[in-house]
Amino acid sequence: MEWSMFMENELVIITSRLLLAAILGGLVGIEREFHHHPAGFRTHLLVSVGSSLIMLLAFYGFQDYIAENQDVVTFDPSRLAAYVVSGIGFLGAGTILVQGYTVRGLTTAASIWVVAAIGLTVGAGMYVAAMVATIIVILSLLFLGRITFRFGMQQERNKITIVVEEETAELNKVMRIFEEQEMFPKGIKSKKKTASDGNPMVEYQLIIEYKEESGMNKVIDKLHRIPFVKKIRVEKNSHETW
Repeated sequence: MEWSMFMENELVIITSRLLLAAILGGLVGIEREFHHHPAGFRTHLLVSVGSSLIMLLAFYGFQDYIAENQDVVTFDPSRLAAYVVSGIGFLGAGTILVQGYTVRGLTTAASIWVVAAIGLTVGAGMYVAAMVATIIVILSLLFLGRITFRFGMQQERNKITIVVEEETAELNKVMRIFEEQEMFPKGIKSKKKTASDGNPMVEYQLIIEYKEESGMNKVIDKLHRIPFVKKIRVEKNSHETW
């Protein structure tokens, strides 16, 4: 009897739901943090706890006011949840980055949105649904990024490293060569380097998918003819995801 009374205590319910929301949101955030995404552990934890808190506010924050004004007040707790779902889009939009020819952060934005939903679910007391959703989210983030869904012709996926002179390099010129062969990067990374003679260099790493080997050969041939391109390296069948 004492245990059941303890579990039905309002303070215990609120505390346990906030802690569970923090744990579930943090688990998703750890995966994002591990892969160095813009929104990581703290962001996901805070979003989950905040969403849960707002849901708890909807259930417990206005009880006295509603009890005193039962004849004039009609209260719907789901309205606060609806504001969370729409408002979280602004935070998610901040994680989406357009970098040249690629867009990054869409998956992180989606994970923030679903973590908000998990927080709301915990706040509503639907613990099992929240935990199952968390497991699904973490598994999809860990494993589905390694799977490429292809339809029609088989596509090759290569990682291409291009080292260019920093002072004279033109990334747009390099990208046009890929576009001419209808190849579009799935991801781009760059970092500065210094050549053995002391000249500043830039190393571009691109993930490219293509259907015909002849097209890639043409790209490499044209890249070699560009004066500021000093080195090209191709890694076949790359499984990297950025």
